[in-house]
Amino acid sequence: MSRARQPPLVTGISPNEGIAWTKVTIRGENLGTGPTDLLGLTICGHNCLLTAEWMSASKIVCRVGQAKNDKGDIIVTTKSGGKGTSTVSFKLLKPEKIGILDQSAVWVDEMNYYDMRTDRNKGIPPLSLRPANPLGIEIDKGRFPQKDLESLFPGMSADFTSENFSAAWYLIENHSTTSFDQLKTAVVNLKKQANKKNEGSLAYVKGGLSTFFEAQDALSAIHQKLEADGTEKVEGSMTQKLENVLNRASNTADTLFQEVLGRKDKADSTRNALNVLQRFKFLFNLPLNIERNIQKGDYDVVINDYEKAKSLFGKTEVQVFKKYYAEVETRIEALRELLLDKLLETPSTLHDQKRYIRYLSDLHAPGDPAWQCIGAQHQWILQLMHNCKESYVKEQKGKDTFLFYLSVCITLLHSPMLDLDSDVRPSPIGHLSQTASLKRGSSFQSGRDDAWRYKAPQQVVFVEKLTKLVVSQLPNFWKLWVSYVNGSLFSETAEKSGQMERSKKNARQRQNDFKKMIQEVMHSLVKLIRGALLPFSLREGELRQYGGWEMKSELSGQWLTHVIQTVRLSSESLTALEIPNDMLQIIQDLILDLRVRCIIVTLQHTAEDIKRLAEKEDWVVDNEGLTSLPSQFEQCIIHSLQSLKTVLDCKPGEASVFQQQKTQEDVCQLSIGIMQGFIDCLEQLSTKPDGDIDTSHLSVDVSSPDLFGSIHEESSLSSEQRLLIALSNCRYLERHTFLNIAEHFEKHGFQGVDKITQVSMESLKELDQRLFEMYIEFKADPIVGSLEPGIYAGYFDWKDCLIPTGVRNYLKEALVNIIAVHAEVFTISKDLVPRVMSRVVEAVSEELSRLMQCVSSFSKNGALQAKLEICALRDTVAIYLTPESKSSFKQALEALPQLSSGTDRKLLEELLNKFKSSMHLQLTCFQASSSAMMKT
Repeated sequence: MSRARQPPLVTGISPNEGIAWTKVTIRGENLGTGPTDLLGLTICGHNCLLTAEWMSASKIVCRVGQAKNDKGDIIVTTKSGGKGTSTVSFKLLKPEKIGILDQSAVWVDEMNYYDMRTDRNKGIPPLSLRPANPLGIEIDKGRFPQKDLESLFPGMSADFTSENFSAAWYLIENHSTTSFDQLKTAVVNLKKQANKKNEGSLAYVKGGLSTFFEAQDALSAIHQKLEADGTEKVEGSMTQKLENVLNRASNTADTLFQEVLGRKDKADSTRNALNVLQRFKFLFNLPLNIERNIQKGDYDVVINDYEKAKSLFGKTEVQVFKKYYAEVETRIEALRELLLDKLLETPSTLHDQKRYIRYLSDLHAPGDPAWQCIGAQHQWILQLMHNCKESYVKEQKGKDTFLFYLSVCITLLHSPMLDLDSDVRPSPIGHLSQTASLKRGSSFQSGRDDAWRYKAPQQVVFVEKLTKLVVSQLPNFWKLWVSYVNGSLFSETAEKSGQMERSKKNARQRQNDFKKMIQEVMHSLVKLIRGALLPFSLREGELRQYGGWEMKSELSGQWLTHVIQTVRLSSESLTALEIPNDMLQIIQDLILDLRVRCIIVTLQHTAEDIKRLAEKEDWVVDNEGLTSLPSQFEQCIIHSLQSLKTVLDCKPGEASVFQQQKTQEDVCQLSIGIMQGFIDCLEQLSTKPDGDIDTSHLSVDVSSPDLFGSIHEESSLSSEQRLLIALSNCRYLERHTFLNIAEHFEKHGFQGVDKITQVSMESLKELDQRLFEMYIEFKADPIVGSLEPGIYAGYFDWKDCLIPTGVRNYLKEALVNIIAVHAEVFTISKDLVPRVMSRVVEAVSEELSRLMQCVSSFSKNGALQAKLEICALRDTVAIYLTPESKSSFKQALEALPQLSSGTDRKLLEELLNKFKSSMHLQLTCFQASSSAMMKT
């Protein structure tokens, strides 16, 4: 892309030579479109942009700086044309020694002022009149120590104006490395200077020679006339006349020129005074300029002027200068106090703090302003933290008071005295319960006002506000300290190395003090959070200082998780500042305690939720004989563990929440308590009296409409059915739920999972066994109890009975009752059928064996009848026989006499076949159960 204008070209400079700070006029072409377009101006390699004054595109005025090169080009750089060229050059001259009577832009000490008009000398000639280099050759200062030279030339001096001047000392000090040829040149220079002095005196005499001769002729004439008269009278009269003439001439001259000389003296004094005022107007105007610049906030200008005045007049002995300089010091002292007040003022930005510290450093303020600022910021942060706590505590108390009065007003509003229509208005209890729910943080529903919405607890809002406050203030506090340590508070460059070194030295001495400041801030942060969330972790004295919260109910696990996340983010922000880990360890300890507390609270709340699962049991059974209760239990625990995932996960720098043995034991006991709570819930549901069970909401699984017809028709559950459902749930818990929960515990890093599982399983098995025994007692006892009356019904006697014609009714009735048990169990859970039926058969076979063993003797027909009934029962329930029931049947048969004839055995077989054929329909359930059992 081409430039819009041609590069600058310098074609002339006036003057083309001069000393440093000479004002020059630069002329040329394309020197810029305006002051803002001028980017650079160098003369002899020195940047003169600061003094440049753009006049037009062909003219720029500036002052030449202290350049290294004696001669060089003039280069102009503009935004529109870029870097230019030059056809001319400038020669930089070395400045000459300035005498006391020479005009100069800088101040020359005129303490010893010599008035040539009055020929009065008020002191010795000023040092500025002495030749700086009497030998006229280049001075090369040696590196000989001053003490060695003083010991070598005792009582002598290297000052050539001193009475004790030592030429050897002077040569060693100033020309130790000068060659012999250069020393010869120096001798020639000294001779020339001596000749100039002699020639100057001779020229002075030659210039006044005519006057001298005239005076000599006049004196000679007078003397000759006096000698010619030869008398004393003439001599006396002539002398008197001469004196009179001289007096009259003097008086006349004084009369004529007195007014002129007076005006001249007055004009000279006025001119001198004006020259002094003009020459030193910087000092005389400085107090007023300082006040104006302070009001405008131009502190940099004030400091620069003060430094200049201090270097020029700091050690002056002139009274008027001392007076004005004292005024300057007074205003500078007021500026120091003003800047210190602004520095310690809070709140303030880090940029302003650094700026004020630099100003105070440049003004040589007493003490250490940077450290004072650090101390003030530290106290301010602590005060902000405590004020934050106090404001939220007061807000919490005010809110509670408001809610109390609100509840009282609602109660009075709905009291019987004011309730004009009690049938349609809600009761006061309902309003109070709503108010109570509002106190717990739940939503308060109102059709007219949406202001009562769910809000975070005050402690949670306080922690967020507190951590936000610390994270926003501490970085600037830390950066201020870092700048104090590395010295960048005083200069971004190394221009003020002395101040930087002093700052670093002070910082090293105060490292421990600053570390205590950071630790105090961290301790206050942690203790304020503990006072709001973990008051039990503070001592009594600390609790009074950092607590004050009304802990009506502990925060839930969800809010504690939110708080943990907030504190973690704060810790990460502070770690990013590169604060040492040992200073932040207390925050990690707080996070660990919060994580542990969150787990404990979450498990406690989970245990409470598990206990309330009994209220949610709807007794809706699926095709596996299970209600929704085991699933709800498992989901409740999984949801609880998932809510703890972020708490259990360890962030960088965090320790495991289970590193402490006590925490492992507490979590293990709470987990066992949760499992035990659900087991108690099952027992409570299964053993509740019938009247306490609400079955109005029962329904049947649509996937198997015929499976629960009896339950659906009755719309109620018996205690035996509840026991069966509880047994089915226990069986599922043992085989699936508890194992799944154990896997989730291990997945989330819980310790002692084996112990949790073992204790829970043992408790579940105990409950299962108790419920099973209760059910067997409910079902087997009536069947067992009906055997003996049925056997001996109609005064039946084993010794005197007819030939058997079939199985008697008591056994058929017992089988029907067993079938009823089978049907009931099969309706609830097919998997429970073998277990229940085997136990019922054991009870029946044991009772039948006992009855047979109690018979003293059997007749032939009695033995045949008994064997028929025992074999019929045994063959019918064969698939449910256990070793115990088989043993009982064997003992019953052994108690009978053996059938010796084949006719009896044939009759027995025929009667058994007849029984099985006649009750084939009833006995089908056992076969179906068998096939189902085989499938499972």
